[in-house]
Amino acid sequence: MNTGTLLLTRKEVASLLTIGECMDAVEHAFKLRAMGKADAPGILGIRAQDGGFHIKAGILHLHRPYFVAKTNANFPENRSCHGLPTIQGIVSVSDASNGRLLALMDSMEITIIRTGAATGIAAKYLSRADAETATIIGCGNQGRISLRALMKVRALKKVFIYDINDSMADSFIEELGNEFPILIQKTPDIRQAMGKSEICVTCTPSKKYFLNREFVMPGMFIAAVGSDSEDKQELDPTVLSHYTVVADSVDQCERIGELHHAIKIGMKRDQIYAELGEVISGYKPGRSSAEETIIFDSTGTALQDVAAAAIVYEKAVNLPNVRKIEFEE
Repeated sequence: MNTGTLLLTRKEVASLLTIGECMDAVEHAFKLRAMGKADAPGILGIRAQDGGFHIKAGILHLHRPYFVAKTNANFPENRSCHGLPTIQGIVSVSDASNGRLLALMDSMEITIIRTGAATGIAAKYLSRADAETATIIGCGNQGRISLRALMKVRALKKVFIYDINDSMADSFIEELGNEFPILIQKTPDIRQAMGKSEICVTCTPSKKYFLNREFVMPGMFIAAVGSDSEDKQELDPTVLSHYTVVADSVDQCERIGELHHAIKIGMKRDQIYAELGEVISGYKPGRSSAEETIIFDSTGTALQDVAAAAIVYEKAVNLPNVRKIEFEE
């Protein structure tokens, strides 16, 4: 029986998805993929005059088989030129056994939370267990959820933050400083902050790398989150060829991640150590020593979207006043 397609706003999605449960679900999704129990997700990118669109789609067999497709628009000048969010989009959730459309939901919180979840999971397996200090570069939504995810897996005591927008850094401190009993400090010098950190997260829309190889300390874990299209770049490409690299998806990172730039200057695919799911599942060991430096290339896969959207749908379907639409049969 068709019970209608759920319609969920960004606010509703945010109320139904926590970083902790999303981390558990995304970790499971990575593991399923590594075990051969989930097909490779798909991605399509289309450029527009002042931005672009991407479509990410995948299937996971969870409590039921879910197909999820996310269409996101990314227009960096939207905020200043049009008063609109940089990223806008929609997630469609379908029953993968019969094709029935189950839900349509705003994509913003799905994207933010599932990306932060991957950062936290990667830190759990790849950063030093005794890590106490982190540097976060980029103080927007992704920087904030990254700290929340890191705090789930590491007992951080101090966090350096950097953003080209000083007011963004100030609001980060105001919000997260009230949430966690740690010292959060703005830094004008990325290199100096990284010299005092065991963890670094980059989550900016930069199109020119700013993190140089001489900034990287022995034993660091670096989550490179911002590069999710061919023209974005945060890390000097030589960083990847000199250290251990773990990808969320090798194929996708080779196409649109930091690996895309490293391979262009000569890095070989066989230099990539593992996909995160291989480490989670135990097929490959994680950190080998306190001195090992590890880079996590995070482009955001559709399997993460499926895992997050399934949580939201399964909670929303039981809500008494959720909006629905009916399609003619």
